[in-house]
Amino acid sequence: MASEEELFANVDALLEEEPQLPSPAERARLREAAGITQARLAGALQTTTQTVKNYENGRSEPKSPRLEAYQRLLKGWAAKHPAHGAPAAAPTPVAAPQPAPETFAGPAAPQATAPEEPPAAPVAAERPVRPASSRRPAAKKAAAPATDPRFPHGPLAVLDGDGSAYGVDGLVLDCPATTVVELVEWTLKESGLGSAKLHRHGKDGDPLIVLTAAAAVKLGLPERLEGFQERRSLRLDEDHPVVKQITKAKWQLTQRGFGPWARIYRKATGSQRQCVQLALLSWDALDSRSWPGVAEMAPAEVARVLGVYAQRVITPRGGTAVNGLELMTALRPPTRPVRDEETGNWVSGHNPGSLGTEPMDPAPPEGQPEHPAVFHSGWKGGFLNEEAYQWVRPVATLTDEECLLPYAVGLDLNTAFLAAAARLTVGLSAPDHFHAPTFNPKIPGSWLVDLSPVEIDPRLPSPFTPSGEQPTGPAWYQTHTVAYAQELGYNVEPLEAYLRRETGAYLDPWHDRLKAAYVDTLADLGVTKDLDDHAFLAAMEQHKQVDPAMAAVLAAIKGTVKGGIGKLFQNPQGKGYKDGDPWPAMQRPTWRPDIRAAVISKARVNIHRKLNNMAKMTGRFPLAVLSDCVVYPSPGSSPLDFLPYAASGKPQPGGFRLGPTPGLAKLEGVQEMSWAVDLMEKGFNPARHIKGGDAVLDDGE
Repeated sequence: MASEEELFANVDALLEEEPQLPSPAERARLREAAGITQARLAGALQTTTQTVKNYENGRSEPKSPRLEAYQRLLKGWAAKHPAHGAPAAAPTPVAAPQPAPETFAGPAAPQATAPEEPPAAPVAAERPVRPASSRRPAAKKAAAPATDPRFPHGPLAVLDGDGSAYGVDGLVLDCPATTVVELVEWTLKESGLGSAKLHRHGKDGDPLIVLTAAAAVKLGLPERLEGFQERRSLRLDEDHPVVKQITKAKWQLTQRGFGPWARIYRKATGSQRQCVQLALLSWDALDSRSWPGVAEMAPAEVARVLGVYAQRVITPRGGTAVNGLELMTALRPPTRPVRDEETGNWVSGHNPGSLGTEPMDPAPPEGQPEHPAVFHSGWKGGFLNEEAYQWVRPVATLTDEECLLPYAVGLDLNTAFLAAAARLTVGLSAPDHFHAPTFNPKIPGSWLVDLSPVEIDPRLPSPFTPSGEQPTGPAWYQTHTVAYAQELGYNVEPLEAYLRRETGAYLDPWHDRLKAAYVDTLADLGVTKDLDDHAFLAAMEQHKQVDPAMAAVLAAIKGTVKGGIGKLFQNPQGKGYKDGDPWPAMQRPTWRPDIRAAVISKARVNIHRKLNNMAKMTGRFPLAVLSDCVVYPSPGSSPLDFLPYAASGKPQPGGFRLGPTPGLAKLEGVQEMSWAVDLMEKGFNPARHIKGGDAVLDDGE
């Protein structure tokens, strides 16, 4: 017999999930009962007729402040025109896609939906805290948000060998667990750890326990995985005592098994999840590239780094690439509760603007030869090659004046892929094939077009290829690349295209959250938006030394951006793979090479546009480009010596500009011009080594 408390909890969960508006069919019924046309309603809401149609067929939902206005109107109509006694209007049928003419003008409703913020939770009651010996004051901008009363102790804790569990804001809990099973049960029942969902239709974040080497040994785990690993998957053998303990206690591990990041769970009961994430520091859960120096920090500092990251980005669930992908789904959940019109029950339905729950085959040119849908079709029509720049200017195009300049100065664009993701319309539905379509720059997709006639100054890279070389004939390009050819004055005439009817700004909430995280973390390191260019360069020169913990957070945020975009097109792995066989990554809804191509295409076009404008404004041409790094010859050792400024001292719009926000530039490195020319003559890219020493830039993502 269920207790009153359990029944009330179940009812509260249903109330939380109840949509704020009546069903789409009821919205249409109320409007028709009031005698109002869709066009007139669109005028009152200051939107389009098509958007109102989308509200009434369930394809999209209004956002504030239009949401509140629409809700008020529907409530008023409902009072005047109750459903009782009158037949409810049937749902507006959505016609099945028909073969479209080759002049397909675009998707029915490209909606860019913004993320919904969770309501602020009341501050929890006072909690027991004991001081941490290695506790440091949190950064000023890293203050925790209002505490969710269900998770009073924050999202995570770092467990040391003496049973001290270091949480956020200097909190230290006593953990009595001596086995992994006891740790899981303590975490779920007593720790008060966890995090609230990032979207009202999403899921709460599972608590994370990070284990030091001493804690791992205390719990019966090896300090390192040597002797217990499968080399490729890096996890405990299934007959290890700890794995057996977990199984015996009726807990489960995911298919990844017990590795550096282990998820231990039981099936949820009702709305109550039972899952704990473990991360083992001595098993290299926090790799030094994404989390520089964190694995060597004291437990309290590790908790501080991960706590700020969890607050600003997401509670870690794996490497930063995994977190980047998880954040996309957390901000755009694939499902939402909808009312079944026949039974009146709430069921799981598609969440508009999301990628859904099922994987989608790519268009043939958007995949790769080994993908099953491509391999078994016998496709020989070529593939997209939308990758980041790797270009070195031909030495023969250097002038004597350029070669006599003393310096080569590298500029790096802040999170260029993140900047490209802003307000980016991508496809949400399966691709449709068209022959000789009219080009439309608003439609996301892949176009077969000959861009070889577009003339580009030989001192600049071609904007159409990653190598910067001029294309030699028809090839497949993403929409942004073709649109840029049109922007340069070329009459675009595609031969074929694979286009998507349903579109949306899927990455918008992802972009907004990561941009805020990046800017706020840089501000913690003394790099703020109000600095002039001289002060900005000075602050960037020493920002990593200001606070190593926040510098590690910044590196993790950048890794989340690049890794998240990269995982949209994850290739098969393992020596035993055979072409044409499915692989795990392609079987998830977030395996979307077309979205990755759109981001990289827009990023590369953005860089070329700046290169072109710089040439027009200053007469200067780059020496090399690698991904988001550009090297220029310069009369001085600072970007201030060659960037364009107006007479007022303000940066000229259109070219490269210094600043702390995504898309703006910072100094990457300075070398002698003779050094750069020598590398170019040997066929090497100066942008790869402009930092000096052993530093090497990331390619692509």
